[in-house]
Amino acid sequence: MKKIRVLQQLADAGVVAVLRADSPEEVAEMARHAIKGGIKAIEITMTVPFALRAIEELSKQYSSSAPPDADNFAIIGVGTVLDAETARAAILSGAEFVVAPALNPDTIKLCNRYSIPVMPGTMTVHEIQSALELGADIVKLFPGNLFSPSVIPSIKGPLPQANIMPTGGVSLENLKDWIKAGAVAVGIGSDLTKEAVQKGDFTLIEKKAGAYMEAYRSAKGL
Repeated sequence: MKKIRVLQQLADAGVVAVLRADSPEEVAEMARHAIKGGIKAIEITMTVPFALRAIEELSKQYSSSAPPDADNFAIIGVGTVLDAETARAAILSGAEFVVAPALNPDTIKLCNRYSIPVMPGTMTVHEIQSALELGADIVKLFPGNLFSPSVIPSIKGPLPQANIMPTGGVSLENLKDWIKAGAVAVGIGSDLTKEAVQKGDFTLIEKKAGAYMEAYRSAKGL
């Protein structure tokens, strides 16, 4: 039941913040500002040194079991997972969903074993079909900047059951197009954090997160 709840929460959140940084402290601070700005789904990438520390810290501070309007409500997940071993370590550290840049069957099987939502990276219809056959509930279209939003209805023609989350290349300007095309959610990476990092002001992440959530609500007619 928890897996179903988390999947629904991810779909309701609509925007996943994909966070990379030079330290666990820095990425945790990024996450806090993104959450404060309204993005409730956080993906801590395993490219962050000692990323599991950040996942553990954030998982203690935030909970997907809290009421959606509570200050401590957020879904903490892990990204850039290349293998099943990394997925298991992140799950033990508190990650509630797993995202991968590519399709790795062992990672999907491991997540299914522990009833954890998994989003493998895919680029082709063959990869999307393979991910669905392995039991992935959401597939990440990656890199999203290689496609236009019109690719989603094209994929959903033969695979209407595919829940697709584009990541990479999603911006405030095209978010509405991706959502209108049928994306179940979108992943936002460097566009959310780059200005804040350049200026050394993480409150800018909060403001950008708010803008993304406003764009998402507008696209959904909320």
